Amino acid sequence: MSNLFKTNFTSGNKKMTRVIAIANQKGGVGKTTTAINLATALAAVNKKVLIVDLDPQGNASTGLGVSLEARARNIYHVIMEQIFLSEAIQPTDIPGLDIVPSGIDLSGAEIELIEVDKREYSLHRALDSIVGYDGLNGFYDYVLIDSPPALGLLTINALVASHAVLVPLHCEFFALEGISHLIKSIERIRKGFNPDLELQGIVLTMFDKRNNLSDQVAADVREYFGEKVYKTVIPRNVKVSEAPSHGRPVLVYDISCAGSQAYLHLAGEVIRRELRISLS
Repeated sequence: MSNLFKTNFTSGNKKMTRVIAIANQKGGVGKTTTAINLATALAAVNKKVLIVDLDPQGNASTGLGVSLEARARNIYHVIMEQIFLSEAIQPTDIPGLDIVPSGIDLSGAEIELIEVDKREYSLHRALDSIVGYDGLNGFYDYVLIDSPPALGLLTINALVASHAVLVPLHCEFFALEGISHLIKSIERIRKGFNPDLELQGIVLTMFDKRNNLSDQVAADVREYFGEKVYKTVIPRNVKVSEAPSHGRPVLVYDISCAGSQAYLHLAGEVIRRELRISLS
């Protein structure tokens, strides 16, 4: 491993870091919104959280108020081994929540990574300095990776680097068809690169209780995936849609709205599932 990935991160209180990819190859399913607000909710219950914005669109960075000027050092430079991971990490206005922002250069990373040895492990190597992957020396409680809406090399890097996958699923007609492709991709990653990768859970997003289709999709998904589907559903909510334009998670923008309360409940479910995993 290159010395570039050795950093000065140390922690007297050693902990296990769980790396969770937020992934769905379909766009517009609430993936970035889930990453931002789940991270904020976890930070609100005293968890140390890092978001890695691996989407070239950089919406997670925008949604957490990271300016374009502040993205001069970003995840592109990290996975291309140009800088230390620690040089790209930035604090946010949320106590306990940091971010590695995206940048415009990331849009060309898939092509450039083709020339890199073991390119599927580029993000894994980068995160090793703070995760350790040995369950003993993590600097964060959680690393959440906001993946791009495609099953390309960046998403493969996210899945190879992760312990688990959380899938936001839009309550629409083609939801099950889309998720079946992602599940097959997870299986291929498990067989070829990351045998420990697991499906942490599926969260139903943009749920409209006035729409019978939302109820039908939810019922179909729960029938097919059973307990892998979180009990919490994320409703369609104006405040959730407005918050990113203010560079804030909805939990900061309006903690009392239905969307904020849903993400707080989701964080509780994620923590309980992670606890069962650690005890098993």
